[in-house]
Order: sequence, then structure tokens, then C-alpha cells
Amino acid sequence: MSQQVYEVRAERDGGWWVLTVPEVPGAFSQARRLDQAPEMITDAIALVLGVPETSFSVTVIPVVDEDVRRELAEADRLHAQAREIEEAAAGTRRRAVAALRQQGLTVRDIAKVTGVSFQRVAQLLADRIRTN
Repeated sequence: MSQQVYEVRAERDGGWWVLTVPEVPGAFSQARRLDQAPEMITDAIALVLGVPETSFSVTVIPVVDEDVRRELAEADRLHAQAREIEEAAAGTRRRAVAALRQQGLTVRDIAKVTGVSFQRVAQLLADRIRTN
């Protein structure tokens, strides 16, 4: 049996986060910091519903300005794009290192040519062997 999960809205008001639970009218609380919100609102929900605090869980959803939300979404998109580019670059570097090795270069020479440490070259060669 799955446990009930309540979504908690956390809205900033002065120096406090005001916590409300649309599914549980009358359950509200406040916290100075978001990391305190789950504990604070769990107490309120349990009190209003008359159930043990361990019988449900909460997900706190901070409500922030739409401009900030858009900036965060853009940052997430760029971060994902950067990961993809980094993965592509790593694959390209592995292929280049393997090609240099096939041409007879030593690990230390490959390191000089590619600008990475000889230890990293050894790792790249080992990765190349494992992925083939």
C-alpha cells in the first residue's frame, strides 16, 4: 500500500515561509527556512487529520516569482545541454587518444599531445577497451 503524499505550498512572506496544504483545509504552518518546512507542516497535517505523522509524507513546493522560475528552467536546460556536449567531447577525446595509441605513441606522449595527464590517458584507453 502506498503512503499518502501531500503537496505543500511554501510562499515567502517577510522573513517566513507560509506553508499551506490545499488538500487539507486548516493545515497551515510557517518556517524560517525551507529545510524546516516538512517537519513543521507534518505536525500541522497530523493534528488536523488526527493521524500519526508517520502515516503520510509531504512534498514542499516553493512558490517563486515567474521570472525566477523561467531563469531556473533555462539554467536546467543549459546544464543538460552542457552535459551532452561534455559527453560528446569525452567520446571524441577517447577516439583521438586511441588513434594516437594505434599510431604507436606512448601514454606520456599522448598526454603531451592532448594536454591531459598521463594518468588520464591511461584511463581513457582503459575506458575505450571496456566500451568496445
